[in-house]
Amino acid sequence: MRQINDTLIRAARGERTEYTPVWYMRQAGRSQPEYRKLKEKYSLEEITQQPELCAYVTRLPVEQYNVDAAILYKDIVTPLPGIGVDVKIQSGVGPVISNPIRSAEDVEKLGEFYPKEHTPYVLETIKMLTEEQLNVPLIGFTGAPFTLASYMIEGGPSRNYSKTKSFMVSDPKAWFKLMDKLADMIIADITAQVEAGASAIQVFDSWVGALNVEDYRVFIKPVMTRIFAELRNQNVPLILFGVGASHLINDWNDLPIDVIGLDWRMPIRKARELGVEKAVQGNLDPSILLADWSVIERRTKDIIDQGIEVPGHIFNLGHGIFPEVNPEVLKRLTALIHDYSRERIAKLNNE
Repeated sequence: MRQINDTLIRAARGERTEYTPVWYMRQAGRSQPEYRKLKEKYSLEEITQQPELCAYVTRLPVEQYNVDAAILYKDIVTPLPGIGVDVKIQSGVGPVISNPIRSAEDVEKLGEFYPKEHTPYVLETIKMLTEEQLNVPLIGFTGAPFTLASYMIEGGPSRNYSKTKSFMVSDPKAWFKLMDKLADMIIADITAQVEAGASAIQVFDSWVGALNVEDYRVFIKPVMTRIFAELRNQNVPLILFGVGASHLINDWNDLPIDVIGLDWRMPIRKARELGVEKAVQGNLDPSILLADWSVIERRTKDIIDQGIEVPGHIFNLGHGIFPEVNPEVLKRLTALIHDYSRERIAKLNNE
């Protein structure tokens, strides 16, 4: 029987661990030459729809970097076609939607999501990884309602989310209907991922930092509370991450989640001072990975020192890996995180 390294799961539950576990957002792909070679032949959608190939891409960084978790290779928009959204991922652009939401009638047209019918290849990939291939936890994931809605309303990536925010405040009834439909999709998707074998879940609310606190509390927090309250029944750690969302940290601390993902703007110690009691994940600025090793080492040690002050820290970047990052740097970084944190935690335990 395969032994699974559960260090990340224990850290996510706020337990003291022997060392600080680590994984990297966008660790599967982008900076890996093997992945770039695959991308010459296959699109993201084509990779995700071939379980053996998708499992290989998901597994590769675990084997190369010795990280403590794999994260499923797919996109946050993967389930959207199932509810009637015509989305394509354009290279160098991101998700582009040809039938954007413009009215309450457009919201009403959205259908229901059935994971076994709409994304069976995702579930097959998860089973393949968790039953046969991985010796670390597999993190499943989804996009959060605001972030998914921003693509659906804007029609693609946006800098200011003006159409999304305008729709939200101009037609609250339609907005909340959209939130409910996306919540239903997310709950069904994540439940199926966990049943297939995922042992932790990250919800990416990548762009929710575009909202102020008051609008977040009115238009987003209720649906996030509902999603996480229902997903608690799956009994797996729940992680929430967003970019530029430090001003929402106290509201996130209220949610029924296990781990708050911090981007590089919010020091771990500051988050604790603000009252965050949950486990935290983060948060090296990914740009630092392009700097000299001495800078990477100093910044990494500082994050670990802050993280181990309270049990429950998972090391990660403050956002995804850049394509320019050398894979050897990630391998070296993982070894540093493991070795330095093990030494520091042992010293703390002996004091």
